[in-house]
Amino acid sequence: MPASFDDIEIGQVVSLGACAVDAKALDAFVTAFTPGWALDRGAPDAMVYAIWAKLDAVAATDWPQTKRLGVDALRWMRNPPAGELLRGRMTVMAKDPVGDDKGIVIAQHDVLDEAGRLVFSCLTRSVFQR
Repeated sequence: MPASFDDIEIGQVVSLGACAVDAKALDAFVTAFTPGWALDRGAPDAMVYAIWAKLDAVAATDWPQTKRLGVDALRWMRNPPAGELLRGRMTVMAKDPVGDDKGIVIAQHDVLDEAGRLVFSCLTRSVFQR
């Protein structure tokens, strides 16, 4: 969605790309950040959030997004196993102009597994240039 605020449409759905749960990264993450987590339970919630954050950051590299104001309403539905391919998507829920040169975009972000089941979701508020 490399588009200015005025060109963004409510209801617009944007792909954030895909990323597999890497077995080595899962082991390293659990060792470093979630001691005691059993690897057979899949990726811990914090790693799922980190995967979403990476997908979002890479996708937004060329967007006229200048600031992330908030991330809330976080929901974790399942812990994907190593090797699972996760896909991210963003749906524009609302937008509000703020002055002559920027606006706020409210969006729902979802991470889905290979079967299309919801793994993680959150709401974001971001500033976009007009």
